[in-house]
Amino acid sequence: LSFGGVTALTDVSLDVREREICAVIGPNGAGKSSLLNVINGVYRPDSGVVRFLFKGVERRPASPQAAARLGIARTFQNIALFKGMSALDNIMTGRYLKMRASLLEQAVYWGRGQWEEIRHRRKVEEVIKFLQIEAIRKTPVGRLPYGLQKRVELGRALAAEPRLLLLDEPMAGMNLEEKQDMCRFILDVNDQMGTTIVLIEHDMGVVMDISDRVVVLDYGRKIS
Repeated sequence: LSFGGVTALTDVSLDVREREICAVIGPNGAGKSSLLNVINGVYRPDSGVVRFLFKGVERRPASPQAAARLGIARTFQNIALFKGMSALDNIMTGRYLKMRASLLEQAVYWGRGQWEEIRHRRKVEEVIKFLQIEAIRKTPVGRLPYGLQKRVELGRALAAEPRLLLLDEPMAGMNLEEKQDMCRFILDVNDQMGTTIVLIEHDMGVVMDISDRVVVLDYGRKIS
């Protein structure tokens, strides 16, 4: 993967096994976020392929929409939430691809639009309870501290019921207590939901505590 004369990734090859936690580490500029962007279709690589096994069939996610439909969800290094919306509404956006009602049905809140809203809201409430953020469900996320915003973003990804969860520095900027909470949630997502996880993280204590395997990148190459 190149951007003009800058090569972001070169001959990177790795596999992620089902239901494992795989960490990707390396210095700033090593190509870690670019790798996640290739996996979920944000970037299209200049060469090479991403193979994702979906219901026993090999698929190749070519766009973020295609990746989401296959069950690949993602959080970002820089929080990408709708700051003026509540935590509940932000997490509800994670259900978007699973909604079938038309814009008109949703607008008048009738028929399919009504029962879909109730069904998806029930799933979102389960995610809110799982992440222990019941007290802030109606709070605009722009007013929340950084650690809780990270948790809401994780909740939005979980609302999509992913098979593969990509976490880009989920603990960046957190204090020790917030990191411990996030570690516990990641382990529970992996254990209780059976979700495969690929995470980028700079805290080596966290990486060594929760990862099944570690991939090391440097200058866009896999070195270990």
